[in-house]
Amino acid sequence: MSLTAGPAPVTRAGDARAGQARELVEAMVDNPAGQTSASVYETGRLVALAPWLPGHDVRVSWLLDRQRTDGGWGGPGGYALVPTLSATEALLTMLRRHGPAAPLAGAAHRGLAFLAGALDAGAPPDLPATDLIVPALREAVDRHLAQTPAGLADWSGARLPLPAGLDPGRLTRVRGLLASGRPVPEKLAHALEVAGDGACRAAGVRPTEAGAVGASPAATAAWLGRPEPGPALDYLRAVGGRGPVPCASPITVFERAWVLGILARAGVPLTVPGSLVAELRAAVGASGAATGPGLPADADTTSVTLYALARLGRPLDVSRLDAYDTGRHFCTWPGEDGASVTTNAHVLDALGQHPGHPGVAATVDRVAGWLVERQEPDGRWGDRWHASAYYATYCVLLALAEHATGPGVRAAVERGVGWLLDTQRADGSWGRWGGTAEETAYAVLALSGAARPEDTGVDAALARGRRRLSEWDGRAAGPPLWHDKDLYRPTLIVRAAVLAASWSADPTSTGPATP
Repeated sequence: MSLTAGPAPVTRAGDARAGQARELVEAMVDNPAGQTSASVYETGRLVALAPWLPGHDVRVSWLLDRQRTDGGWGGPGGYALVPTLSATEALLTMLRRHGPAAPLAGAAHRGLAFLAGALDAGAPPDLPATDLIVPALREAVDRHLAQTPAGLADWSGARLPLPAGLDPGRLTRVRGLLASGRPVPEKLAHALEVAGDGACRAAGVRPTEAGAVGASPAATAAWLGRPEPGPALDYLRAVGGRGPVPCASPITVFERAWVLGILARAGVPLTVPGSLVAELRAAVGASGAATGPGLPADADTTSVTLYALARLGRPLDVSRLDAYDTGRHFCTWPGEDGASVTTNAHVLDALGQHPGHPGVAATVDRVAGWLVERQEPDGRWGDRWHASAYYATYCVLLALAEHATGPGVRAAVERGVGWLLDTQRADGSWGRWGGTAEETAYAVLALSGAARPEDTGVDAALARGRRRLSEWDGRAAGPPLWHDKDLYRPTLIVRAAVLAASWSADPTSTGPATP
């Protein structure tokens, strides 16, 4: 049995885009683990931790090829710190194991020179486990430099600084927890590699049935320690046998919920296999849904899953979100440090599909007020799960415009629309560091769904944005912008956003291919 959502397909472009939507659904069925870009951080950890894993030489070459001219790896600014630490430490490990190798030594030297400045440049961005990863890798690099590998004599005895605001005491406490043998929280298991030797076969850690620890290749390699046959080794061979690895795998529920929710919201016709919908429903337990096996349930994944299921005509009780309600806003998970505006925007989306549920109206008003309070003076919103304010602003604008009311809400929406209009680039695109198809899609979707029909300049901005998406025509892969241990790009989710923007913008003309 299949479920169909959205209006009947229109001719020409509608049929073409419906075909693209079918391809996305088929891709999710064919590869339930999900598709994301390769991670410098995770790949570097596998080079250091699992040189016996097939694909090792490919991973090393991949790291060398991706070093920037300034010696760093990864994204702009502070986003380079974690991947550069990982790649540099991996190269130092190889030099200690195998002796002098000019390409490795040269790359390691450039990485160390970059780190000497980057570590002293202030607090890094708010990425998951950065407060553990940076002290752990800095400590490992300093150990290498205490007995400097051949070819790096200039770094003999050097010590790298620790960025201001990072307390190594938390890493010490985490290692103590592992040494005690007590159960390790699922959230912590995703970064188990920070424990060093203490991660190997840690008694308080239990891999999933498929063998993954914390849905992380690095954490799994750290737990496994050596290539002993079993599910953990099978997982690593499956995820990394061909070379570089993603930051997280599997991401089954995350990918399916976001793709289906984005497409259904834009009115893209969907025919979804009943088995996929049943699996998505089954993923929502009493405490909600997790991104994938081995990760903790969270309010963000739970909300988007509930929203997608409701749009597909298979709603579930939104009371599963109650455990995340702090009384002021919704936490991503209990005990969260800080708060996420996109999580709360997605909570609004989920609650908005159940207006008759007891207490929903009051909760919507409360969360909407919390979101309005967190709007930046220029009209944007930022968030901890994405590097671009265009993603957060898109999430919040649509949630407020569709599910909340009142003059304060409408004023906030208009300020957000104004920020989008003010920041469009001359070529019609939007983007934090440069115009991208992903960020342009978010801006188009937000303007299409949140702006008043009579808003001055909106139609012209949408026309320029559509034209830029069409010009890319599938050729712009775009940079990784999503937050995990380093930046990553969830391939199908980004494709779904671009397809949705193309559909919502002009569903009767020939549209661009998705990137």
